[in-house]
Amino acid sequence: MPYYKRHMFFCTNCRDDGNVCCEDHDATEMRQYAKRRAKALNITGQGGVRVNTAGCMDRCSEGPIAVIYPDAVWYTYANREDIDEIIDEHLVNGRIVERLRI
Repeated sequence: MPYYKRHMFFCTNCRDDGNVCCEDHDATEMRQYAKRRAKALNITGQGGVRVNTAGCMDRCSEGPIAVIYPDAVWYTYANREDIDEIIDEHLVNGRIVERLRI
């Protein structure tokens, strides 16, 4: 059994050249929010979930981006409500949020 059941990675890349990037959409703040919420729900730690930062995932035009492994499900999001839905449905209940899937 793996240490974590699921691992959620948020791209927090910031491009200095003016090209679109996930950090243009407050990706760092959204990751921090997701991490706090997962802890508040008591779903973190061994056998649970881990919320982490990732560098560029090379899907900038679809961003902001988060991916959940080992399920290999890629999401985009617009706000905290979208993050809540991903956490509640996918991380807690194991159901993919199709409307946010890319």
